[in-house]
Amino acid sequence: MGVADSGADVHRETGVTWRRLFAVFWRIGILSFGGPAAQIALMHRVLVEEERWLDEPRFLGALSFCMLLPGPEAMQLATYSGWQLRGVPGGLLAGLLFVVPGALVVLGLAALYAVGGDLPLVAALFLGIKGAVLVIVIEALLRVAKRALHSAVHWIIAGLAFVGIFFLSVPFPVIILAAALAGFILLGGRNTGDTATRPSGGSMSGTARTVAFWMVVWWTPVLLLAAVGGYDILVQIGNFFSRLAVVTFGGAYAVLAYLAQDVVTHKGWLTAGEMMDGLGLAETTPGPLILVTEFVGYIAAYRAGGLSMGIAGALVTLWVTFAPCFLWIFAGAPYIEQLTAQPRLKGALEAITAAVVGVILNLSIWFSLHVLFAELSTHQSGPFKLLVPDWYSLDWRVLAVGAVSAVMLLWRHQSLMKTLGVAALMGLGFGTMGCLG
Repeated sequence: MGVADSGADVHRETGVTWRRLFAVFWRIGILSFGGPAAQIALMHRVLVEEERWLDEPRFLGALSFCMLLPGPEAMQLATYSGWQLRGVPGGLLAGLLFVVPGALVVLGLAALYAVGGDLPLVAALFLGIKGAVLVIVIEALLRVAKRALHSAVHWIIAGLAFVGIFFLSVPFPVIILAAALAGFILLGGRNTGDTATRPSGGSMSGTARTVAFWMVVWWTPVLLLAAVGGYDILVQIGNFFSRLAVVTFGGAYAVLAYLAQDVVTHKGWLTAGEMMDGLGLAETTPGPLILVTEFVGYIAAYRAGGLSMGIAGALVTLWVTFAPCFLWIFAGAPYIEQLTAQPRLKGALEAITAAVVGVILNLSIWFSLHVLFAELSTHQSGPFKLLVPDWYSLDWRVLAVGAVSAVMLLWRHQSLMKTLGVAALMGLGFGTMGCLG
């Protein structure tokens, strides 16, 4: 038994060959456009309906478990599915195939963006994408709210989360921890039942070995960079995205809420517009939406040391973003049926998801203000802070693209790729007409 195993090899004997496993998860990886909802639907169709490698209860139980974890639930679901089929090596293969195709595309696009982002044609293209991304975030807000807000307690938690992050600048991790505690206490007692008799497939000693192994894998590159010296930006990137990997419960847009305001407002690695461009790139490429972190890592490191440093920044970001995902899955997979039946954990998850609604609302407003208006001022009254736009600095072009995107996405329910394509063409049209001066 390897040190990376989870204490008990409880995956099913399916007879799935390595060649077949590679082919199926490669196909999932290159077709995984459209965000986590579309990616999970794709995996369900392929793994449950077509290949019949997982049955419906096992797939849904795994999805519930992955939603309890920080990080990208779709990538973690792919990893768990691979673990079910061929143990830890199968989980590694499935998780990597879900991430690597999109990561290579994002790396190439980030490199081109860093070189040509100031060119008029590129600026026109991304002006259109910014307008569409505004509506994409709003659509995500509506989708998550519909799923998460089912009672007065949920609405109150969402409202308090919004007030905390938008008006009081409460750190995102504090909001998530407070929501989890509230849900554990207020929501966890609604569904009672005896879950103590449910068996687990793991052992404490095996789980401890798994955690120790993946902690070493996770932190070794960052510690080596710190020990060698001269790579301060890479160490900062490693530390920042490691912290992000631990606290970002609630899906990709919750990650963005923490990421965007911290890297723009506090660290100054990117501007708000560049953050929107990165999100637009991540939306149009395969793989998890959290690959926007790779774009941020590349741009931050590129500005500190050019192309080679940018590539190193992207690699460090990918490492510390996804190594923890393997830790969570391989340590927790043997306990999945036991964990997903715990009412207190379900209550904590419900509250976190409700808080994420408030966080995404904050993200929607913050992005809108920074992209629609060239000038903003901050007004403060006691502990409350409020961003106030200069209405004369409104960019009507972004507003026009956003309006068309809203019609396509929210009313006509057009595909994400088609909407982004139309938005990009509108941006290019404004550039051709000389509207970018």
